[in-house]
Amino acid sequence: MSEAENTERQLTNAEMQAKYAIDVNVDPQSIPIEKLDPAHPSLFEADKIWPYFERLRREDPVHLTEDSMWGPYWSITNYKDIMYVDSHHDEFSSDILNGGIRLGGRPNRDIDTSSMFHLPMFIMSDPPVHDDQRKVIAPMFTPTHLQELKELIRERAGKILDNLPRNEEFNWVRSVSVELTGQMLATLFDVPQEDRHKLIYWSDTVENLGNPDFFETAEQGFQELWKCFEYFNAVWQERVKQKEPGNDLISMLVHGESTKNMAPNEFLGNILLLIVGGNDTTRNSISGGVLALNQNPAEYDKLIQNPGLVSKMVPEIIRWQSPVAHMARTATRDVELGGKLIKQWDKVVMWYISGNRDETEIEKANEFIIDRQNPRKHLSFGFGIHRCVGNRLAEMQLNVLWEEIMKRFDRIEVVGEPKYLRSSFIHGIRELPVRIPG
Repeated sequence: MSEAENTERQLTNAEMQAKYAIDVNVDPQSIPIEKLDPAHPSLFEADKIWPYFERLRREDPVHLTEDSMWGPYWSITNYKDIMYVDSHHDEFSSDILNGGIRLGGRPNRDIDTSSMFHLPMFIMSDPPVHDDQRKVIAPMFTPTHLQELKELIRERAGKILDNLPRNEEFNWVRSVSVELTGQMLATLFDVPQEDRHKLIYWSDTVENLGNPDFFETAEQGFQELWKCFEYFNAVWQERVKQKEPGNDLISMLVHGESTKNMAPNEFLGNILLLIVGGNDTTRNSISGGVLALNQNPAEYDKLIQNPGLVSKMVPEIIRWQSPVAHMARTATRDVELGGKLIKQWDKVVMWYISGNRDETEIEKANEFIIDRQNPRKHLSFGFGIHRCVGNRLAEMQLNVLWEEIMKRFDRIEVVGEPKYLRSSFIHGIRELPVRIPG
């Protein structure tokens, strides 16, 4: 690590935010293209990111940002180039020692692997480690097992919806999106339902490590994450003693050949991966769907007239929301892409959120259409060996929830402005004020 990088890490979250503060209302067309920095979290928090990606797709789809709070990085913004990067893991590494999947990660083979900040996980690995560890938890998400969960999801969704207030404002995110995904997380880990809010808190912590509204420094956030290790280490010890392996994620990790001897850092890393992965895609798509239907009332009318469109609408919601805005890779060798030379060890960012609006690949990509002919043509779950292992579960939860919503409510009305996460990784909604007439 260079002296400059070392100094940067010592800045508080507030100092970092102040150093790289921007005016989100500036027209991106007025910014010299070489200065465009689409990864700035303020653009996502203000929901001002769309014209940045539109310009990059049109003028510079493989774009180098030299200076950002994350350091230099390449933005890949069109559908085909993203597919190329995602499907060529030999050229573009996810390994944590090569920089991992987040913007700020840089190759560092000399890192202290016992450091509280070093959290390996299978999504931040390349084959064969990635493949071996992913196989351990894959049985949780088979069609047969998901079918067993379906009625449980339906029952819980029904109870959540039946307890919602009528004719008064409430936050849909907290009352529905967080509640349903929290209950499912507790089920997948087989921990008490009353502990589900701890899981949500740790998921929120991961996404707010650099947010001064949550933590003064990232180190404080990591200290909170290690409380997650303490909790799940106790669960691990219980599962080790079981005579018959349970059908839950911790039991699978306990008995998996490639996971049963994980070091504490790797154990915590994989737990956090499963928590965030099991929470954020579904949670933010649940919220994003209600918002999208209200922003496109003709589509809401279409759904009301034909509730059978739910199964087509769900993948369209996931495309439209793009709950994981990006995944990053590190070039393992010099690669030419889009007429640009990406050099070995450069950081490369696949903007799924932009590829999902690429009109050269998706017809009317900037329109929300609940009865698309090919609704599953999107990048929200990634592509290739790193495609989201829980994508079927996410879709099933959304399908069941919307089936139950349509049985109960004529309409869910958004009655105020949404508040978005300050994150360029998770494209999420913190607050969505709604009212249910009746």
